[in-house]
Amino acid sequence: MGKEIDMNEADASKQDTKPVETEPTPSIKDRLCSNVKLIEKAVRQKETRSIYGKALRQTQAVRKDMTVQDIKEFLQAVLPTDSDAMLSLQPYLQASSDMMLDAPSPSQIGTSTTTSPPEPSSLVPEVDCYCHIVVLMHLLDSHKPLDAASLSSAALIRMSALNRRTLDNLNARLASYYSLSHERIGQLAQIRPTLLALHRTATLRRDEVGQETLLNLLLRDYLHHGLYDQAEALRTKAQRPDPPRSPQQHARYLFYQGRIAAVMLDYSDARDCLAQAVRRAPATSARGFRLTATKWLVVVRLLLGEVPDRSELTATELRGGLGPYFDLAAAVRAGDLSAFAAAAAQHDAVFKKDATYNLVVRLRHNVIRTALRRVNAAYSKISLKDIAIKVRLPSAEEAEFVVAKAIRDGGIDGTIDRSEGALISGKAVDVYATEEPAGAFHARTSFCLELHNEAVRAMRFAPKAELEWDDAAKAKERRDQELQAALEEDDMDI
Repeated sequence: MGKEIDMNEADASKQDTKPVETEPTPSIKDRLCSNVKLIEKAVRQKETRSIYGKALRQTQAVRKDMTVQDIKEFLQAVLPTDSDAMLSLQPYLQASSDMMLDAPSPSQIGTSTTTSPPEPSSLVPEVDCYCHIVVLMHLLDSHKPLDAASLSSAALIRMSALNRRTLDNLNARLASYYSLSHERIGQLAQIRPTLLALHRTATLRRDEVGQETLLNLLLRDYLHHGLYDQAEALRTKAQRPDPPRSPQQHARYLFYQGRIAAVMLDYSDARDCLAQAVRRAPATSARGFRLTATKWLVVVRLLLGEVPDRSELTATELRGGLGPYFDLAAAVRAGDLSAFAAAAAQHDAVFKKDATYNLVVRLRHNVIRTALRRVNAAYSKISLKDIAIKVRLPSAEEAEFVVAKAIRDGGIDGTIDRSEGALISGKAVDVYATEEPAGAFHARTSFCLELHNEAVRAMRFAPKAELEWDDAAKAKERRDQELQAALEEDDMDI
């Protein structure tokens, strides 16, 4: 009897250990076809903000895994064979591979999921534009900017003729790839009139997403060629939606605004804009943008006399890209002019590549000012010749000029005795007896209030039609209860 029970238990354990059937992983074609269904749903519901964002995010998720064959199968599933979109996209895929647009093999059909692609007859312009975006992603990732520039130019001409608000988000992404492809082939200046015309059209059509994207593309064009005056004129005169529609585009705009302000000597505004750009950028998917914005922010803070903490320059997510700026900050902190010159000469190519070289050159005066502050705090009286030796200046005459300018600008407190050729330091002043702590407290309070206001503006509320309002009787009853509670509180106070 015991043996029979053991055998039954063994049989039950065998039944329990049967392999569990798992659903097959969706193929690249099925994922892209599901994005097409999302786009068609967005067009029907006229809700393109959230649904389009989901479709584009899912496309970015499979972007690195897309192959030419996957894209061909996807286009064959969603586009009619004789459509204009298929005829325009097919040559670019044929150039990437010798494989023709054939139907998938039976083995491939068996391994894919049961997701049914949309019917080719239900083609809408938004699906046409999305197919062009998918092919453009592949061409840019395959390092074929010439083909991407040609395809994006033709797609923009076709899509710009359609005045459909459901195309705004996709057209903005198309314009981004149009600018990127021409930038890679060195023709960014040639497409500037086209971008200006597209921005004007987007403004007239009240295409807010297009306005933000095209404005950033134009600012990038101007800054790439060093046209800061034209970039500032465009920035001040161009219309922008308030509040911003795209957080990513708003972060880019703040970065460009900070760069313009830094070059035009408005360091305080530049620091605020660059700090907001770094804070608004996605923490995981925008490492390159955060690194570039942080480089500019470090230089601007050094120009303002602020030295970033060591932890800010050695963060794990930005490690390896801020090495030259770490050496620069160390030289400014120590007030060592020779170390600053060595760091600027060693990383000269890096600063020119990052377009921060002009700002780095301006830091020489900050290094001298930091060294003079140290000397002024350490000595009550010191000769100008000794100052020249400590600060690494060529002569005592140049040290006199530098010290005189620092005294005039308020960098140090002291007077120059020309008869003895010495600097006489002023009396130490208690910083808490000045207005500096109040100014710092005001700056921090203003930052917190601005952060709160931005958070409130970013909140999305349901339409009024969806809110459940109480009828007049319930509202009157609630007011009576509040009035009665207030009267009882008054009686208690008395």
